[in-house]
Amino acid sequence: MELPTLCITFATLFNISIFYHMLAGLQNVTFEFGARTIVKDATWHIQPYERIGLIGYNGTGKSTLLKLLAGEYLPSAGTVERSRSTSIGYLHQDLLSFDTDASILKVALSAFEQILKLESEIEELGKELESDYDEKKLHIYTDKLHELETLGGYSIHHRTEEVLQGLGFSNADLERPYRQFSGGWRMRVLLAKMILQQPDLLLLDEPTNHLDLPSIEWLEKYLVHYQGAVVIVSHDKYFLNRMVTKIIELYQQQLHFYTGNFEYYETEKALRMELQQRAFENQQDYIRQQERFVERFRSKASKAAQAQSIIKRLEKIDRIEDSNLERPSIKINFRIDKTPGKIIASLKDATKRFGQLTIVEEASAEIDRGDKIALIGANGKGKSTLLRMVAGVEPLEGERVPGHNVVQSFYAQHQLEALHMNNTILEEMQTAGSQKTELELRTLLGCFLFSGEDADKKIKVLSGGEKARVALAKTIISKANFLLLDEPTNHLDMHSVDLLIEALNRYEGSYILVSHDRYFISKTANKIWSIEDGKISEFKGGYEEWVQWNERMQKAEAQKAKSDNGKQGNNQPKAAAKNKPEPAPAEPSVKPVVIDKEKQKEQKKLQKRFTELEELVASLGKKQKEAEASLADPEIYSDSNKFQQKEKEYQLVSQQLATAEKEYEEVFEKMTLS
Repeated sequence: MELPTLCITFATLFNISIFYHMLAGLQNVTFEFGARTIVKDATWHIQPYERIGLIGYNGTGKSTLLKLLAGEYLPSAGTVERSRSTSIGYLHQDLLSFDTDASILKVALSAFEQILKLESEIEELGKELESDYDEKKLHIYTDKLHELETLGGYSIHHRTEEVLQGLGFSNADLERPYRQFSGGWRMRVLLAKMILQQPDLLLLDEPTNHLDLPSIEWLEKYLVHYQGAVVIVSHDKYFLNRMVTKIIELYQQQLHFYTGNFEYYETEKALRMELQQRAFENQQDYIRQQERFVERFRSKASKAAQAQSIIKRLEKIDRIEDSNLERPSIKINFRIDKTPGKIIASLKDATKRFGQLTIVEEASAEIDRGDKIALIGANGKGKSTLLRMVAGVEPLEGERVPGHNVVQSFYAQHQLEALHMNNTILEEMQTAGSQKTELELRTLLGCFLFSGEDADKKIKVLSGGEKARVALAKTIISKANFLLLDEPTNHLDMHSVDLLIEALNRYEGSYILVSHDRYFISKTANKIWSIEDGKISEFKGGYEEWVQWNERMQKAEAQKAKSDNGKQGNNQPKAAAKNKPEPAPAEPSVKPVVIDKEKQKEQKKLQKRFTELEELVASLGKKQKEAEASLADPEIYSDSNKFQQKEKEYQLVSQQLATAEKEYEEVFEKMTLS
């Protein structure tokens, strides 16, 4: 067999192998909405057990990609590939059109369609056998019982209840009709049903939007061990960082792949953009240099042929895009007219009840100037109610004492009703009294995802999410020195959340916010409030410190419970104590030093590995600098193949260096601990 034929055979076998293991994917797919291209010539293969985060700016087409994978849209070019045996579960906002009077338990149990049908057949056969015994029917009945057991039919109720409880439903909720729940809770029921179906591929579009912190943490843990592949669109950085092993970014109509979690993506993306910008600038220098030569010598007979050759070469060159085409960072600046007193607001012996439900009882709390408070906890605990109590718009038993010179601005979902429906977005922003120019307001609206002519849209034609963004923008530009924010990040993309974080960190006033976005809370709060047993519990510190403190408290409680159980077990009856053997003589207070040979051996191994890694890191660092220097050479950009090869070499050595440095740190930690 000739060598070229052999190579083709191996390549074909390799492609067949990938397809065989692939659950679904895109092959050279282009998709267009009218004149707008969402994705161009994209190839993406989803393998079993992968956990993928699909990210990109709002409006780039992430949800559209999920619909392509689910088969709801057809590509303009290329093919969407799915294995015949692959089952797909797709969670998206359009599912909320589903309605029923059935209980949420029955809705979730409908995931087990085959088992429920089998249960119904068994019940019918049982009734028939009671009235008319038949040997043949008995055999069928026994076979069906065995099939039910094989399918795990006896545990479906327990599993369903477990998943619904994990997503925040109480036992009392399970028999309530689905119709009685709001959109967010309905979405949780549908998510539970999809999880119970256990498809080979789960496509989840912003599932954390409708979950509280405990439910997000439960879903995180569940999906980490999910026996299938998961593709998730989310703006929750913490969620992506903990759950995914691969990031796919939809940017400039292309798919960019990063093997790692969100933190790895951010580091690698910054490096890629830096390299791309450097490559772009070097290529531009090369192009300008060649163009100057052409300009100078094209009319000279002896150089005309060379000039023409350069022109043709420049026409063929693969142009590197400017990395600065990304959305620019815009600063959101606050203006504060008045400086408030030391105390912003306080609650004294505050009690709030809704029928039998007590939110707080004789609770007291104080907000001081400079406080940046995150109010966290599970849904139904009364966070939004407490926020309204602090704002003074919710009646309560007890006392709310406002501070001196406090000017507050309150953002919540009900603020949408206060928008003037016949105003344009720009006119509505002008009513906030910020004294900003039209250009400044239009620039600010860009941060809240209203670009260009969007600012001239009427409020009445906006969606609920768009109205929420307008209300939030109005809150941000007010001259208030105290902000109350209820779920401000719900309708923002990652970039806008980052801009809001920057703005709040520069804000000189005080604020209290309710949010389920752990990344947002960790970057903005210097105090944590939670409602516990009808009281307001305060933790002076950031979110991550609070999490660590909470974990320590839980461990201490677990150890105390274990210790208490041990003491109870040691309380033997006095009669048994008579036969108790004499205690052994007390050990000497100073114990002899025992040399642990295994530990000593391990220490030597670590020391040896540490020395090896030290040399490896130094060697790889040198190689990285050499690769970087070669990339800085303008001549390299005239040959696209050479540039790609050098870029791959740089990426490889950078990856090897990162791995070596990580192991170096781990070995060093082990040496210091042992």
